[in-house]
Amino acid sequence: MTATPHAAPGNPAPTQGHRSPFARVAELLAPYQPGKPLIALSLGEPQHPIPDFVGPILANYINDFGRYPIAKGIEPFRQAAAGWLTRRFALPRAVDPETEVLVLNGSREGLFFAAIAAARYVAPRQGQPAILMPNPFYPAYGAGAQASGCEAVYLPTTRANGFLPDLDTLDEALLARTVAIYLASPANPQGSVASPAYGRRLVQLARQYGFMVLSDECYSEIYTQAAPGSMLEQAGTDFTNVVAFQSLSKRSNLPGMRVGFAAGDRKFLAAFHELRNVAAPQVPVPLQHVGVAAYNDEAHVEENRRLYRLKFDLADQILGNRYGYSRPAGGFCLWLDVSAHGGDEAATVKLYRDGGVRVIPGSYLARTQADGSNPGAGYIRVAMVQDSETTAEALHRLVQVLD
Repeated sequence: MTATPHAAPGNPAPTQGHRSPFARVAELLAPYQPGKPLIALSLGEPQHPIPDFVGPILANYINDFGRYPIAKGIEPFRQAAAGWLTRRFALPRAVDPETEVLVLNGSREGLFFAAIAAARYVAPRQGQPAILMPNPFYPAYGAGAQASGCEAVYLPTTRANGFLPDLDTLDEALLARTVAIYLASPANPQGSVASPAYGRRLVQLARQYGFMVLSDECYSEIYTQAAPGSMLEQAGTDFTNVVAFQSLSKRSNLPGMRVGFAAGDRKFLAAFHELRNVAAPQVPVPLQHVGVAAYNDEAHVEENRRLYRLKFDLADQILGNRYGYSRPAGGFCLWLDVSAHGGDEAATVKLYRDGGVRVIPGSYLARTQADGSNPGAGYIRVAMVQDSETTAEALHRLVQVLD
């Protein structure tokens, strides 16, 4: 079995791993100066223009900043989110906005609090409760597992398994103590997308063993091939054991607005709401009204995809088959193999020092497995968030420096 529990006390890797990867890369690069004008491709912060409707809507609802928002979200927002889900995905039925949608202060806080809610919600586990997650992974998953008091179990995602957790490696003893599994599709950082068959298998396991599937779908609207599906499509008419998390950060270029939602299993969401009602940050009403407009408009999303498609066209042309590159199925990151160029830390330093390009080492996004391997080691993550001209310059510099 390749699933790996949290490393034992005294192992320095978890201590580093629990820190922000961005803080770690800042320390790595602190002794150096960028060799050319800096191009930052380390942070997955969209830089495309925000939609035109944002400012007028905020102005129109400005007085609502004087109200405490309700935790579940205003009815127009929940209706807009449910309507978008039902239009966008091939769901077994329409989502109920009253019982199957909760507004979130961005998907990150939702994914974090969901681990705590899941640990309280599921039936008693057979052994130490565990939360499973892909490795590499979004740091909120690990923080959620830690805050919930569950053991974090890291499932390596490598080229050999399509950059998705290998469900066949999960033995019965582990599944019987699992509280929840995090899955990102499209994945961050590799851009892999779970197939319908993969989703059905995961949902079947969740129901058989009584754990939650926490499906991170914040990159679902950024793709240059087939549109990714939702785990809710495989969850049956009651969405039992499955919750999908969405955000306007990537879809609508609104990372600073902090608006998203969770949708799915109504019984879990009722328990999730009770927790969030006393512990989680609420979403200001004016921002929810922006969300209503955003989820009812696809034109800005289509333009967003077009801009990313142009940049991946540039990557196809400039990178070719270097560094194991292939156009990802979804998301806006490149996952480049630099193991032949000194490894991920050395390549990160060289790109910054000699080329003025800031990326993030793949090992900083992952944990060391029990066998001593790190699934992110030897890779760098490049976030394609700048404009096309800047992206082309960065990719040319990358090739020039590494080659």
